[in-house]
Amino acid sequence: MDGEELTEQETALYDRQIRVWGADAQRRLSKAHILVCGMKGTIAEFCKNIVLAGIGSLTLVDDRVVTEEALSANFLIPLDENVYAGKTLAELCCDSLKDFNPMVRVSVEKGDLSSFGGEFYSKFDVVVVSCCSFTTKKLINEKCRKLSKRIAFYSVDCRDSCGEIFVDLQLHTYSKKKLEETIECQLQYSSFEEAISVPWKILPRKVSKLYFALRVIERFEEAEGRNPGEVSIADLPSVLKLKKELCDEHSLNESHIPDALLERLVSSTREFPPVCAILGGILGQEVIKGISGKGDPLKNFFFFDAMDGKGLIEDISNSAGS
Repeated sequence: MDGEELTEQETALYDRQIRVWGADAQRRLSKAHILVCGMKGTIAEFCKNIVLAGIGSLTLVDDRVVTEEALSANFLIPLDENVYAGKTLAELCCDSLKDFNPMVRVSVEKGDLSSFGGEFYSKFDVVVVSCCSFTTKKLINEKCRKLSKRIAFYSVDCRDSCGEIFVDLQLHTYSKKKLEETIECQLQYSSFEEAISVPWKILPRKVSKLYFALRVIERFEEAEGRNPGEVSIADLPSVLKLKKELCDEHSLNESHIPDALLERLVSSTREFPPVCAILGGILGQEVIKGISGKGDPLKNFFFFDAMDGKGLIEDISNSAGS
């Protein structure tokens, strides 16, 4: 939407949420352009949430074809196999999302996200990536940061019953209510590369074990030339060997990364749909907060493990490692 004011149609459609976060936040949402890469179950949940919230446009990138694994967690893929022919995951999800809210423009971009230049990214306000290698996450995050326009970057991953969200809002200004007054706040974020470069030995002892375990898995996949999620229980001995090497390198006690947790992460790489719903809900909420500039945003990692039902926020950045 190019105009400043909400149309009557928008005001009527979004009446309930306007009462929650106000007309100004809804105006900002209706002008926001979001790019999403990797149409997995968590991303499907996220896309549903932000399309229903009334963003301006959503662009999907995922040239893969439908697999049994994709069907197990992504409710946007139609059950009718006759429509699959010649269509990518992004195209199938795009068709489904258009039905959720006809006022939101949903489209598909083909190609490898890491090969797109800065001019392409400058068309968006928010970039969300899923099932990317850590090299690709670093690359896309860096491309967003090099632009003169501030672009919010998020990554989300769900492995079995565990999940992680990373947030980089660069220098983010927002408002929040404190008692009876509204106060203005600012937060400075680290890039993904800066965050994962913080030496493990200087992180607080209570940092989520998932943080370390997911870094081990990422490093293993990268070293072996695998795509994210291309691991199995047969890889466990090699993963445990790498864990020991990384703990030695970082002077970290090996108990911080339980073998049982790594075994879970390599045994089943499918997404657990209830965890997708939780992560997709949190991510949708954070993107809405980031666009609207209302409320304390997450800084900068969120972890969830269905085994204990806990969600943890960790600030792992070049200014928070003491």
